Amino acid sequence: MQQQKTRAVIERMFLEIEQLIPQYMADPLDQRISNGNVAVCMMEEDGTVHGKLYGENRIRARQSFKVAWTKASQVWITGMKTLAFEKLYFNNEIDGDQFGIEAPDLIGWEGGQPITLQDGTVLSVGFSGFRGIVDIEIVIRALSAAEATV
Repeated sequence: MQQQKTRAVIERMFLEIEQLIPQYMADPLDQRISNGNVAVCMMEEDGTVHGKLYGENRIRARQSFKVAWTKASQVWITGMKTLAFEKLYFNNEIDGDQFGIEAPDLIGWEGGQPITLQDGTVLSVGFSGFRGIVDIEIVIRALSAAEATV
């Protein structure tokens, strides 16, 4: 039953993100990055992957999904936000070898984050297509709206 609820929240988040994209496209800084061809990737703890690509340019959306998946999978492996992990890694504040991600494979941008659903389920989420801080904000807003309706 919990898995059904988790998947319902994920599906609702996809819909909420679709509604948020035009708002963020109004900012020229975000519009020029992807022109609305964005993607989100969500990973459950067991490795199940959920994703959604938005926009009309399939090639650009595909590129966004590649980045979103890289962000989500890094969060899934490390349990930490992207960029925050890299800061710890490159400042030698953590033993990066324990995670098995080599330096060239680190994403290095914001936009990947663990999110915790109301029932305690943790999802590793990557979003790509806007500025990193915006990617994070969209996911948080979508989660809040999804959980209010599911």
